[in-house]
Parts: sequence; C-alpha cells; structure tokens
Amino acid sequence: MSKIKLSKGEFTPISEGQHIFKITGSTYKEDFGRLEIKLTTAEGAKHTEKYFLLNDNREINEGAQRAFSFLAKTALNNFNLEEVDPEDLVGCYVEARVTHDKVPSQKDPAQTMTFIHLRDMKPASGFENQNGATPAEEEETEEPATNDFDLDDLLG
Repeated sequence: MSKIKLSKGEFTPISEGQHIFKITGSTYKEDFGRLEIKLTTAEGAKHTEKYFLLNDNREINEGAQRAFSFLAKTALNNFNLEEVDPEDLVGCYVEARVTHDKVPSQKDPAQTMTFIHLRDMKPASGFENQNGATPAEEEETEEPATNDFDLDDLLG
C-alpha cells in the first residue's frame, strides 16, 4: 500500500510589524451572530478575524460591532457606510500593524498562547504599488514630496 507523507501541522503566526492583507473570505452565521473574516498576506500567511456580534443574551455586542464596522469601513475606504454585506469585503485590502499578545494557556499554564492583533488599520489598494514596494516600505524609504511648481503661477 502507498504511503502519504503528512505535514508537521505546525502553525506559524504572522510576524509582528506592518502588513498588507487581502480579504479572501467571509462567513456569517446570522443565527449565532458569529462572523469570520479571512485575510491573507502577499506571502500567503493567513489570519482570521472573528467577531461575536451577539452576546450570550442574544443582544448586540457593541464592542464587536464597532470593531467589525471599522474593518468594513476601512476595507471599503468608505467611512459613511451604515450597513454592509460581509461578502462585499472579499477582494478588498487593508494595511495593519500586527502585534502579538502572549499569555499562559488556561488549559495548561506551562504553555503559552499567542493572540494576534491588527492595529492602526488603514485602507490599501493592493499588495504593491507602482514601484513594486508595499505602502509600508514606501513610507520608510521615500523622501518627503516636493512640489516642482509655484502656487502663485497656478492661481494666476
């Protein structure tokens, strides 16, 4: 009988720092108020943001609703939205600073769990700009913009 090689099953969290993510999927279980947004980096690293939009009493979880609202408005680059279908986010990009929060496991305090947080989120138009650099790389390397024109000439 043939043997199939198995993967090691090791999970590597997305490294801390600035990353651009493409939203690649969404799953909303309306009856439970559970929303999952799948994100992927240009390198193929995957991350899932989970929002529990209803609390145990089946009431709106305002904190989760605010967090998802910010992600949706940022991804669509439209801060005037009042509602959104989570599927509309698929294909959109966001840039965020990834941080790690390491805490002891509740099941086994000898082990550490790493929670990944997306901070300072802002809209992005894709993984790379016209120069081939990501917006984060461009911010670090680009000289401040200088105007090659005289404002008085433009205004007459």
